[in-house]
Amino acid sequence: MQWTAFGIALACQLMKLLFRARAWQNIVRAAYPTGRLLYRHAFGAYVAGVGVNSIAPARGGDLVKLYLVKHRMEGATYPTLASTLVVETMFDFFIAGGLMIWALSIGVLPTHQVYSRIPTVDWKFFLRHEEATAIGLAVLALAGVVVFFWARRRVEDFWERVRLGFAILGDRRRFTLGVLLPQAVSWIFRIATLYFFLEAFGVHASVHNALLAQVVDSLATLFPATPGGAGTKQGLIVYLFRRSAVSTSLLLAFSVGMNIAVTVENLLLGLAAIGLMARTLSFKRLRLHARTEQAR
Repeated sequence: MQWTAFGIALACQLMKLLFRARAWQNIVRAAYPTGRLLYRHAFGAYVAGVGVNSIAPARGGDLVKLYLVKHRMEGATYPTLASTLVVETMFDFFIAGGLMIWALSIGVLPTHQVYSRIPTVDWKFFLRHEEATAIGLAVLALAGVVVFFWARRRVEDFWERVRLGFAILGDRRRFTLGVLLPQAVSWIFRIATLYFFLEAFGVHASVHNALLAQVVDSLATLFPATPGGAGTKQGLIVYLFRRSAVSTSLLLAFSVGMNIAVTVENLLLGLAAIGLMARTLSFKRLRLHARTEQAR
């Protein structure tokens, strides 16, 4: 264990969160130009959500994140704040997609040999039962018309609030400097975090291996069934590094050790933020309050 590299990795992880919080703050400010969201509140809410997500499955921390910001901005609504999270992940989707394409091009991801085994839908069933299919489609269409006229006003109001969260996309300069630039810097620190964790655990540290580790991280977020992607990441990293000379035990030590270190760091930051902003350390209570307010 190389403790200097380990400390640098944790510092890079913190820097990544600092820049991501800045980008999110700018997105929320564009949605509510008359509001005033301080950076310390945006950062506190952001790391609180990250901390909860590190120990809770299905991204439950996002509710905590929105709850804390909503109570720091008068007039803010959950649909608008939720849509700001979509804007905040757009750049991530583009970068992660590029990394996936790169991983596919070098042959480290499963392709045809796996996809060919996935069962397909038998569409011939609907052709063999034309009358039942036609009746079913007619019922669905009628139900859709009824629901449309019943919920039209509510849906229009809802989508008007959602559109506010995308307001920053209308200002290219503000979006570029206020969102894309800090997120690009955060990605540099994200890759640097992986690089120094590789070095800390004795795995060959290179940009190539750091990018492979990031592909594992991106794939794990697609299946948020476990807190922090635990288990999923370990299986994926062994598969993606199967062509390298690194032993399986060393890969697992790196993956598990990094996962624990990042989880502990995120959790401590999240606890501190929740304690300061909400005067409580109960994740469950905050999530319950957020769900209750959303239902109103």
